Amino acid sequence: MNILRKLLPVSLIAAGFLTACSPSEQAAAPAPATPDTPAPAVVKQVAITSFVEHPALNLVRQGVIEELAEQGFKEGENLKVNFQSAQGNAGTASQIAKQFVGSNPDVIIAIATPSAQAIKANTDTIPLVFSAVTDPVEAKLVPSWEASGTNVTGVSDLLPLEPQIDLMKKVVPNLKSVGYVYSPGEVNSTIVLKQLTELLEPQGIKVVAKSAEKTVDIPNATKSLKGKADLIYTSLDNNVVSAYESMYQAAKEVQIPLVASDTDSVPRGAVAALGVNYYDVGRETGKIAADILNGAKAGEIKPRTMEKLDLHVSPNHAKVQGIELSEELVQSAQKVVEDAAK
Repeated sequence: MNILRKLLPVSLIAAGFLTACSPSEQAAAPAPATPDTPAPAVVKQVAITSFVEHPALNLVRQGVIEELAEQGFKEGENLKVNFQSAQGNAGTASQIAKQFVGSNPDVIIAIATPSAQAIKANTDTIPLVFSAVTDPVEAKLVPSWEASGTNVTGVSDLLPLEPQIDLMKKVVPNLKSVGYVYSPGEVNSTIVLKQLTELLEPQGIKVVAKSAEKTVDIPNATKSLKGKADLIYTSLDNNVVSAYESMYQAAKEVQIPLVASDTDSVPRGAVAALGVNYYDVGRETGKIAADILNGAKAGEIKPRTMEKLDLHVSPNHAKVQGIELSEELVQSAQKVVEDAAK
């Protein structure tokens, strides 16, 4: 009996030891968080793609990142951002879309229409926030300007064309013809061409359109408007904007002033531009993305447009393109660009 009394505690201790050291239970038990070792932060994954890189679209991306940070999502802390540019190539945009969808991020942000269309073609579940898309309905990204009920929402850079036309008439008071260089493969550009024609022709102003498939085609398309257009209006056609410096050189040669729809084109050669602030477009896009990261559903958020328009002018660019801007127009501008583009 004495021997059993001595052995019993030892056997119980051994059984308890084996039970406590079960490998499966050890693996399942998380290390307790303490004030010295807090639980690791949940890192959100955001994928951003842009169809091409130029000043306006770069400002969109900058605005997105800075707004996300202000909303508490900071790179290197609780946010990982994967950015890729399609460099103006539709095939590359499709490849990026497939890669992004395969990585299953929390949100995909697509800057410019072709990139947004490529993402939408590859997923109907991952939240897609488009940005700098002129008409998301016509581009078939969303069925209407109401909350879509799908995985898509975003921010449009749609501009009312009436103020643009008023600006054209102030730049060239006796306006009879407007040139339009565009990429036929970009839905946003063909939409503007159609709307511009519908508004100008009843006013007796002819629209002369020249298509340019690639950026290298832009200068020749511009030169072909010599003697046919009083000015050239440029929308946010990604090929055109990315080649704006070469377009400016061509416009100087044929003495046709450039009027743009984005203010960032004025330092690059336009004589005037009335447009949205693309950094603000990015900030608005970042707000939507942050809401989704916080649990909102993309399909419950209405697509948004920007209300405020800024006027930028360049008297120097006007002079080298054969015209002079009125003092009244210069005085009404939010910004006057003094240095001429090279």
